[in-house]
Amino acid sequence: MRAAKQWLRKFAMQNSVSILSTGKLNAELVEQAGLKGVVIDTISFIETQVIQSVEVQQEIEQALMLTTAVVFTSVKAVEAVAEELKGHRPGWEIFCIGHATRQAVEKNFGKHLVSGIAENASALAKTIVESGADEVIFFCGDKRRDELPDLLHEHGVEVNEITVYHTAAIPQKVEKKYNGILFFSPSAVKSFFQKNKPNGQTVLFAIGKTTANEIKNFSENKIVISEEPDKRKFLEKVISYFETRSIHH
Repeated sequence: MRAAKQWLRKFAMQNSVSILSTGKLNAELVEQAGLKGVVIDTISFIETQVIQSVEVQQEIEQALMLTTAVVFTSVKAVEAVAEELKGHRPGWEIFCIGHATRQAVEKNFGKHLVSGIAENASALAKTIVESGADEVIFFCGDKRRDELPDLLHEHGVEVNEITVYHTAAIPQKVEKKYNGILFFSPSAVKSFFQKNKPNGQTVLFAIGKTTANEIKNFSENKIVISEEPDKRKFLEKVISYFETRSIHH
């Protein structure tokens, strides 16, 4: 088995597609991609920092005392709020976007609190409206997208936002040429293009239309969009794209 795996890795490296990921991917996903001939380098172009202010801490503590609908659209927001739990078990109905966010919610708050999950903002808004909630607490970052709160407001749902983390750009020059570049957020797109201009043959992959639209502000390169925020499915789409086109070095 080990010999077969080593052969697969050797074959893949000889016929590999070179990819830059502008966001973190777990080691398992990177290895699986490598075995299929997709070699991934990861360089972060943004960093997130939990807001440690007394004001935010108090807002979270007050929210923990409420029986209410709560929205998470990122793992980082879940982790930031979980730091303030201190043994509390909130009586929340939690709605979230994506598999990774749901896993973080279940780990930190328990499966029983998950009331709805969707793969994008419009679908989650529909789920929340159909649940009958007339008010939600939205834990988010300072660069959060407008689509979800806008849709909820349109349907008469009051959105109380608590910003629990900051997103900062860390632009850097990339010298290596890649067959494809992966983008996970508009913030990472802006940071990357501050110092880089991919060659015309590089395919740009985006999670969601918002990220794709941001790419269009900087590049006319081909863009492939994944509608689902799950990184595993995103990477499967990338691998499938290059497999069907047989792009090899």
